[in-house]
Order: sequence, then structure tokens, then C-alpha cells
Amino acid sequence: MDRIKKILSNRLFLDINNEITELERDRIFCKHDIEHLTSVARIMYINNLENGLGMDKELIYASALLHDIGRAEQYKNGREHSIAGLEISKKILSMCGFSEDEIEIINSAIEGHNSNEECNNELSNLLKYADKKSRNCFLCLASEECYWSDEKKNKTIEY
Repeated sequence: MDRIKKILSNRLFLDINNEITELERDRIFCKHDIEHLTSVARIMYINNLENGLGMDKELIYASALLHDIGRAEQYKNGREHSIAGLEISKKILSMCGFSEDEIEIINSAIEGHNSNEECNNELSNLLKYADKKSRNCFLCLASEECYWSDEKKNKTIEY
């Protein structure tokens, strides 16, 4: 997990996540902070183990840590975050020692995680699932105002 430690200490990663935190300062709904990112990573990894998927732990953690890196661009320019973050993710992953093939796998997962459609990318499907399940709607003070339908909200803790 040395490369994951490099992501977590990468100046670009830290600066953009600080910017997202600042841009979401007044947000009452789910935030996209480091707590969310690490929850997604852990849920992905647990799901990977429970289902015997055999996915690489660093690829799982890297995709989870970087899946919302485009949020600042989305807030500032309206560009979909799963697309806006791809170049940033590539840059960070390159700086942290990931190969071109690994970057392609991770970025494909990031790009597909916000889609409503099931895709052929198992890592993307794992990311999409964990992204939704990471939210503790049953504890949320803004649950009644949330745009998620009751069927979509997480009413109990799963992981």
C-alpha cells in the first residue's frame, strides 16, 4: 500500500481535497471529504473479499480515493465530476508510481462510477456500489430534505 500512502500525501491530492472541503463548507447533504473516500475504499475492499473478486487492493483504494477528485471543477465550471477528474487522477497516479495500464483501469472505474447503468467494468461497479453504501442516511440530519428517494437511501448500516 506504499502507493496509496503516496496518494494520501500528494500535494495535488491534498490541495484539491481542501478546495472541495471549502466549496462544500455550507453543504448540508453528503460531503465528499476524506472520510467519505476512505469509507468507499473499505466497502469496496470488503465487497471484493466477500465476493472473491480478486481485485488488487491498491487499485481499489486508488479508485476510491480519486473518484471525487473532479468535484471542485464541477462546482466551479459545471463539468461532470467523473469526467472532470480524469486528467487530475492521471496526474496524481503517475506521480505516485502507477503504470499506464493501472491508470487506465482506475480512470475507467472513475469515469463509470456516476452512471446509472451497469457496465462491464467490475471495478467501476464495485466503486458505484460502495459510493452509495458509504452514506449513513439513517444518521443524516438533512435526510428529509435529501433528493434521494426513500428506496435509494441507506436505512441501516451494512458495512
